[in-house]
Amino acid sequence: MTDRRGNEPPRKGGSGRGTPPRSTPSRPSSATDRTRATPQRPESTRERLLRQAQEQADAERRAAARAQKRPAADAPRKRVAPKAAGPRKQGAPTRRPASAGGPRKVAAKKAPAKKSTARKRPPQNRPQPRPKKPRVKKPPRTLKLGRSTLRLRLTFGVMAFVLSLFAGRLVLLQGVDPDSYALAASKENNKTYVLHAPRGSITDRNGVEFSVTEDTVAIIADPSQTKPVASQLVSILAPKLAGTTTPAELLTALTGKGRYVRLAKEVPPQTWNEIQAEVKAANKVIAQQNKGKPKEQKAPALIGLYTEADPIRSHPNGSIAATVVGITGDDGKGQSGLEYGLNSKLSGQDGKAMYETDANGNKIPNANHTVEEPRPGVGVQLTLDRDLQWFAERRIQEAVKQYQASGGTVIVQEVKSGEILAMANYPTFDPNKKKFTSSDLHNPALERTYEPGSVQKVVTMAALADAGLIDLNTKLKVPGTIDVQRRTIKDHWNHGDLNLTIAGVIAKSSNVGTIMAAQQMRIPQFVKYLHDFGFGEPTGLNFPGESKGRLMQGDEWPEITRSNVAFGQGLSVNAVQETAAVNAVANGGVYVPPKLVRNWIEPNGSLTPNNAAPPRRVVSAKAAKEVATMMEAVTAEKGTAPQAAIDGYLVAGKTGTAQQVDSACGCYRKWATSFAGFAPADNPRFVVYVVLHDPTGARGGGFQGGPVFRDVMSFALQKYAVPPTGAKQQNVPITW
Repeated sequence: MTDRRGNEPPRKGGSGRGTPPRSTPSRPSSATDRTRATPQRPESTRERLLRQAQEQADAERRAAARAQKRPAADAPRKRVAPKAAGPRKQGAPTRRPASAGGPRKVAAKKAPAKKSTARKRPPQNRPQPRPKKPRVKKPPRTLKLGRSTLRLRLTFGVMAFVLSLFAGRLVLLQGVDPDSYALAASKENNKTYVLHAPRGSITDRNGVEFSVTEDTVAIIADPSQTKPVASQLVSILAPKLAGTTTPAELLTALTGKGRYVRLAKEVPPQTWNEIQAEVKAANKVIAQQNKGKPKEQKAPALIGLYTEADPIRSHPNGSIAATVVGITGDDGKGQSGLEYGLNSKLSGQDGKAMYETDANGNKIPNANHTVEEPRPGVGVQLTLDRDLQWFAERRIQEAVKQYQASGGTVIVQEVKSGEILAMANYPTFDPNKKKFTSSDLHNPALERTYEPGSVQKVVTMAALADAGLIDLNTKLKVPGTIDVQRRTIKDHWNHGDLNLTIAGVIAKSSNVGTIMAAQQMRIPQFVKYLHDFGFGEPTGLNFPGESKGRLMQGDEWPEITRSNVAFGQGLSVNAVQETAAVNAVANGGVYVPPKLVRNWIEPNGSLTPNNAAPPRRVVSAKAAKEVATMMEAVTAEKGTAPQAAIDGYLVAGKTGTAQQVDSACGCYRKWATSFAGFAPADNPRFVVYVVLHDPTGARGGGFQGGPVFRDVMSFALQKYAVPPTGAKQQNVPITW
């Protein structure tokens, strides 16, 4: 409250609600006034709280006002005389009006403070700090009670919304799509088992199996059951699974954690039967020992071993045709060779069985179940002959080791049908031993390309003869070298000018003579003949990884390219391509696409023929006959390959020795030697092509490939009982 001084007139009314009015100095309050009371209603709690808050706020305002009027501490205190009372004596106390609560106490006069001897600082004219605004305390909030009608409406609305959700769900389950939910419920109680389809077998032309599926099992254990009897089970399993696992590994697996562990895979059924018999005998002994004993003293039975189907791919003939047949992986799918290329046909289609199970996953007897039978894969009957394949592989292996070559290939093709009777490669591998590298899985007969060398002269001469540019009477004066576009090309032996017939060019394998003859033909026409013979094109076998070789694009070649290709350089081929080209000459000028798959073996055992591409004529029969006659001179005593001759048979052949590019330097410093021929030459039955890669020492297709050709061709003629025709070699002059 603010004090009144002097003759200040009194204020009208009280200072606020609940505060008594101030008394005036002219009329002091009497006892009668103070005791007189006007009847009032009792004060409520709310009013009392509001009054107390208002009083506290008024007190804080008065304190703030007094602090604002108080003189500064550095300035001397001044006395202010009352306005209406006149002058007042010095030292007289100031009279203050009495408040409503009684007379105010006069503060005792303080003793004058001692003067300080310290030097006083001059007063600084600083602004006084602004007093903080007093914080008015808010009255406590009171809880307002809601109306019951609103609460009821809200409750009923929420309940109606929830019930509508349940109703909508019921309509969806029972009326809209009941079948799908019933199916989902049944799936939770059904267990599906995959029924693996039997993989088709791969056989030779006579039904001898190269690759077949055998039923084996994988042994599974439940460690939660085998842990108490692990040592006894190890003593039974270890001897039977020797070589696939060790006793320590078995013990660790049988005492481990979880409910599933694979102990061994690809276990033959007879081995599993032996294990089952020993476990059964051991359990019989344990049952006898447990008779009469309390339950807690009985020994546990040997349980916890199970099996699951784990079929494997077996190769009864080992390494024979391994690079052709290929292998399968642990998942049963092909990884190389025909196993990979024909995987979709061989695999078939898996089936499935669905059984109703209990909460533990066990089948419920006599419960509903459905079975979708698997569809077995289709078998493949190849054109290969197992016996001829075996002999060709053994013979090329001997040659590779004899001449220290990096590899070799032998192809045997039947002339009329185009069927490949042997496709032998070395190095090879045994798929049953599973000790091979990724490089062993390749089939060099179709995947490895090289420059064929002088065997290509057979194709060049056939094209020239068909075009009427040469015949058996053609004579050439062949120098030791020839220049083509500032490049000098020479023969493999040094010589001066030679008078050679066209047969002599083939018999002596003259590069220079071949170029002289080839330059008579226009280059586009020459390129067309090459494509007709299958060069630069796939063989049609659809073998995975097959390379179609390399032939310069277009038909506008430079002269140097045509000259190189004419004698077997400047293009690359695979062994099957070169065999098929020579086979066209042996077949009277008709190109027969090579064939490797003879029949499809249906699951019921019936055979469906594999239709290959139709044959096509590439040169005339007359031209093919003339070239065959030229090739007979090669195996004659004065030819380049007398080692290829076969007693009693007329043999036509051609040697090949070609430089190969070394990828390490990009230069010609490797070699490939080869020999191609057919017999009987007057009525050809088989074509045999031999190639050796990177032989060391002296090189020559005649003395390196010729003997291999002779042995393999002789075996084929005897195997298929081809009698000698008794024909004599024609006396064709090679010089003039």
